[in-house]
Amino acid sequence: MALDGSVTSPADPTSPGTTSSGTTSSTRSGPAWLVGAAIVLLALNLRVAVGSVGVVVDPLRDDLGMSATVAGVLTTLPVLCFAVFGATTSRVVRVLGLDRTAATLLVVLALGLASRATVGSTVPFLVLSVVTLAACAVGNVILPALAKEHFPDRLALVGALYGAALMAGGAASSVVTVPVSDALGDWRAGVAVWALLAVAALLPWLPVALRSSRTAGLERPSGIPLSQVARSRLAWVCTLCFAVQAAQAYAQFGWFPTILADAGLASGTAGAMQGLLAAVGIPMTLLLPPLVARLGGTGVLPWSFAALTVAGWGGVLAAPTAAPWLWAVLLGLGGCTFTWVLIMFGRRTRTTEGTAALSAFAQSVGYLLAGLGPFGTGLLHDLTGSWTVPVVVLMAAAVLIGFLGTLVDRGGTVEDDLASASRVG
Repeated sequence: MALDGSVTSPADPTSPGTTSSGTTSSTRSGPAWLVGAAIVLLALNLRVAVGSVGVVVDPLRDDLGMSATVAGVLTTLPVLCFAVFGATTSRVVRVLGLDRTAATLLVVLALGLASRATVGSTVPFLVLSVVTLAACAVGNVILPALAKEHFPDRLALVGALYGAALMAGGAASSVVTVPVSDALGDWRAGVAVWALLAVAALLPWLPVALRSSRTAGLERPSGIPLSQVARSRLAWVCTLCFAVQAAQAYAQFGWFPTILADAGLASGTAGAMQGLLAAVGIPMTLLLPPLVARLGGTGVLPWSFAALTVAGWGGVLAAPTAAPWLWAVLLGLGGCTFTWVLIMFGRRTRTTEGTAALSAFAQSVGYLLAGLGPFGTGLLHDLTGSWTVPVVVLMAAAVLIGFLGTLVDRGGTVEDDLASASRVG
């Protein structure tokens, strides 16, 4: 399973072992280990802009004179930016190419992370946050396409690695930012330090992007417009599956510790359970490649994730303080749906361009819908005065993931879907 660039039989007949150019592109863009490390380091950076600010909101508000309303806007910016700028990614990739897009977004990310920590008022901070999150949005979209382009025969392995890196980056930024801020005496230092990680990730991308630029003139795929992707039934199923799992995840991260605390658990313990929920998915994600290879196409994996999530919420509903660590572990394992769906973007397309288009479409629409998760959970709590109805709805959403995931898992490609639609039309 090492990223050595060797060619193996594809795990899925609908995921051919070549890129759109018909070659194993990792030999063209650099050593496989270098490209693989570059992809993982890119993923490691894509959640730090969110995690680092979330844990220092109070001192940040005091320093910048930010109102509670504006702080609420700040917390919703990630979802909005992921949706809006994710939709523009295909155009950026058509101009720059995948590798140079990755390098460019890391430059923007480093500058954004560093510069927003230096401003003294709310508006510049919000503007620079949008710039930073736009870079993250582009990165979110191109990760599956990068895996398809450079490692078409190892989609599950590379997907598991960058999925674990996404989780690790988010967890690390949440844990490390406050101690760094305390040690250096300012929240700004804790936020700005993550620019160094972006710079470190840029280093392996420079030679990869340089090699890519030398061959860019040989082929420049036109890409698939999002309006065309919208004609694919499979693309919509992938999008809805992504949206429901994202809504589930945002609801968990927004309300899980609050639900436990309201049930009588100490706030510190409830926060620790949130950390456990986030952390447990990292090692499990790394086990996905053999599971996808063995169980792909059967629907077993999406239903397993659904069952784990239902069991976790069921425990929270029946006995929230009896075994909160177990409920956190079950929900965290169920949350591996996120990485699985990203892997499916590559397996449900034939070409790198198809993967990029499906990823852009699913994430832009999906993140817009995902905002309903935490909002709807809070609204139902306010309307009913308890957490019972919101938790039951979240359990039902998990079952929906099982149904949608099975449709995604059973095969086919977006390109074939579009070809069939054009013949019928």
